Parts: sequence; structure tokens; C-alpha cells
Amino acid sequence: MKDPDKIIWEHARSPKSGTPLGGAAASQHRTLPKLLVLLILFVSVTYVVYTLKLLTTSRDCHEPPFSTHTHILSGIGLTAIPTINATASTLRLLNRTSAVTRRESRETATDQTQLRHVVFGIAASSKLWEKRKNYIKLWYKANEMRGVVWLDNKVSSGGMGEGLPPVRISGDTSKFSYTNKQGHRSAIRISRIVSETLALGMENVRWFVMGDDDTVFVTENLIRVLRKYDHNQFYYIGSLSESHLQNIYFSYGMAYGGGGFAISYPLAKALQTMQDRCIQRYPGLYGSDDRMQACMAELGVPLTKEAGFHQYDVYGNLFGLLAAHPVTPLVSLHHLDVVEPIFPNVSRVEALQRLTVPMKLDSAGLMQQSICYDKSKSWTISVSWGFAVQIFRGVFSPREMEMPSRTFLNWYRRADYTAYAFNTRPVSRHPCQKPFVFYLSKARLNSTTQQTLTEYERHRIPHPECRWKMANPAFLDRVEVYKKPDPHLWDRAPRRNCCRVVKSSKKKKGTMVIHVGVCGEGEVSEA
Repeated sequence: MKDPDKIIWEHARSPKSGTPLGGAAASQHRTLPKLLVLLILFVSVTYVVYTLKLLTTSRDCHEPPFSTHTHILSGIGLTAIPTINATASTLRLLNRTSAVTRRESRETATDQTQLRHVVFGIAASSKLWEKRKNYIKLWYKANEMRGVVWLDNKVSSGGMGEGLPPVRISGDTSKFSYTNKQGHRSAIRISRIVSETLALGMENVRWFVMGDDDTVFVTENLIRVLRKYDHNQFYYIGSLSESHLQNIYFSYGMAYGGGGFAISYPLAKALQTMQDRCIQRYPGLYGSDDRMQACMAELGVPLTKEAGFHQYDVYGNLFGLLAAHPVTPLVSLHHLDVVEPIFPNVSRVEALQRLTVPMKLDSAGLMQQSICYDKSKSWTISVSWGFAVQIFRGVFSPREMEMPSRTFLNWYRRADYTAYAFNTRPVSRHPCQKPFVFYLSKARLNSTTQQTLTEYERHRIPHPECRWKMANPAFLDRVEVYKKPDPHLWDRAPRRNCCRVVKSSKKKKGTMVIHVGVCGEGEVSEA
């Protein structure tokens, strides 16, 4: 029995088939070649006619539009505009482009973000205002900056008369729910400071910078950081806590407000339109920082991390952190009421006032670490410019020296060294490896040599007896550091400056002389 499909197939291909379908197909096959021949003939004739027309109407190369001569328009008495030679046109176009480029370059130089483009929003408490306003006075310049201090209640003194920003009272937040039993509902009003500052309608604003009343900003370095970013885009810039546990409890994607953070103007506008609705959705959050980050998450804007904003969620002595500052501009210091004064034997405010002297001379280099060696004495030297110099007996690698020594305690007092969000090293217990510390005492600029001279005096505390047979740094009383100001330090790729021990004259007995500056070709920190 044959397959029915095979029978149908053979029937269809048989020439004896008399169906109309078979006849139509055969007729179609005979017509197709004729159509193709006619199409080819039509295209060929068209091409020949077009070519002949082009040849008969071609003009001499000296006739318009290639000529630079003037011709009389036919039929009317008007003179034609001279046509421009192609080469001359190109040159003029290049000249115009070059002029535009130069103008844009000048505009870019003059259009850089300046302090006048920044508005500070400072969160403050009426109960602590009399004490903490002194921190603001250290860095805020009323004739150069714009800002607002936002308080919870009225205060008897303070404001522009004392060189401070104007004081305002935050808006009523009673309509917002707050359910966190460990926190305080003032977090809601603080989280709204950026939006309330925006609502004041200040002109020509590019950035809103948030901080606390115990935050000290290095404003020149703040501007250096902000210039890296396009203020017309959505940017949320800040840094994390030093406490790993804090970052876990809150967020590794959150800027800590005490250390300060910056929000670009367009982002602030977007935030203002939705923030009140956003806050209502997070009644259980603890503080203002996490509420702000929650709204940033809803806007889809991540944290841009800049390590120079310092929350300083630590207790005790900041020396280890400041003496090994990361290779980035120092932007802010926070929790200054919690930690010890950064210089010994003075008050907190007096210590910070001392720091402002080198800050004015070379803000870009403030706290920047340099590591070098006195090979003749087998000493390791670490310079934290404008703050302190350390001299160690023996050789410590740069890898060790750039780690902060644990002179401070964790924010969570029961936590150990593993609870920091960065690498640290223990304070040496060996009697011969305890550093000799020299703190900043004076700073000035030599107008002739255009070099800064910073002097550091030894911190005289008892040192344990060392039995190593090597030179003893205890015979030094002072360290002098020479350095040229380098305002463009952060315009280059990040790199530590190099330091070199200079052979001092016999007249400077008890004094070590060090030169700090940009590393030379092939210069390496090695013993």
C-alpha cells in the first residue's frame, strides 16, 4: 500500500497533470525572464541618458561655484556675493573653532565651583548652642560663605553679629510619626534641613552641604572635592562611619551627617518634592542620616564616597587616625566634644585654632602623611604635615606606617579591633619601639623662598628604658619641616608626598630638618 503523501507529491510533479494550477505555474515561469530583460534594458538606458546630460552641462573649474571672482547675475543688475575658496573656508572655520575653544577654556576656569556656590545647612541644638557655636566660628567666614543654622528652639545669642550664619527655627514636624524607642524625634527635623534650606530660595546655588554644630570643615578642601563632580547631575557625596558595627546597623551606603555630606542642587530639588512622603514611610528609623539615605534610595541615587569626610565614631585620642590620614584631602572633623583635644595640654577649641594656622598656609597638604628613613641612625620617620612628626627606632615598612595605630576606642566599647571599617595596627608595647612624638608648635611662610616652615616640639612624656645599641631620638627637642605650598596637589593622581632628612648644621643641635614635597623621578620610601 502506497503512502498517501507520496501519491500526492508524485501527482503534483507529473507533466500530465491537467489541473489549472499546473498551467498557471508554467505560464508564470515563461513570463519571468522577459520581465527581467526589460528591467535591465530600462536601467541601462537611464544610466546612458544621465551620463550624457552630465557631460554636456559640465563647467570649467574656474567658473562658479569654485571661483573667487565676482559675477553679474544674468538678467538683473545685481552683483553676486563672492564665493569662498574651500581652503580659506576651512581655515576660517578652524580659527573660529580655536577661538571658541579658548573662550570655553577661560569660562571653565572662571566657572569652577567656588565657596559662593555652596550653602551650608547646620543642624544645632539650643541646649548646646552656647558651647558648640565656637566650633562653627573656627571655619565659617560670614563675608565669603552662605549658610543657615537650624535650631529646635530660640536662643538668646548667636547669629550674624558674631560672624556666624543666620539662625532659624526648624519647621513643625509633629505630623510625622516616629516610633524608634532608642532615638529622638529631632531626627525628623534634622533630616529636612536640606529641603528647608532650599525653600529659602537662595540664588546661584550648586551644592547644599550638611553638617552638625560640632563639625569643623576645611572649606578649601571641600571645594576641591566638589569640583570633581558635575553639579548639574544628581550627586549625594559623603563618607561612612569608622565603626564597622555602625555601618552594619545603619548602612554602608549612607553618608553620616556629622562628618558632613553634599547634595547637588538638582538632587535637592528632587528630594524636596518627595521627602515628606518619604519620611512618612520610615517611622521606625533611628536618625536623620538613615532617613536621608532611605529617600536617596527611593530616588535611585547611590552614595558617592569621599574618604575626607570624617564622622569619627570613636572615643579617646584621635592621634592614630590623624597621623595616618588617607591619601585624600581632609574635608571635615566631627565628634570633637567626644574625643580628646587633638593637641595636648590645651582645650578642644584652642587645639583646633592651632590647626587653622597650617590650614591657611597649605590646606591641600594638611594632615598628609609622608614616610622616610634616617639610614645613618636606623630611624623611621612619619610626618603628618601641620599636625605631628613621629620618630621610631628601627625600620617600619610604609605598609605598616600608613595603618592608623589604635590610640582610640571603638564607638561600641565592648568591640575589639575587628569592629573598625578599615585596617589598624596595635600601639607598640616594646619599650624600644614606642614612637617619639613631636607636635606642631609654629607655622609660617617664607615669602622669599615661598616655602612653609612648620616646627614641631617633642611631647615630653616618660619613655621606658631601651637597651638597643642605637641612636636615641630623646636627644632631639625639635623637628623643622620645609615644604612648598601645593594648591594643585589633588589635581594630580593621588600619591603620598616624599620626605627627606636634611643634614642640619651644628648650630641646630637637637633639631632634625626634613624636606617634604612631590616625589622625584624614581623616588621610593625605602630604608
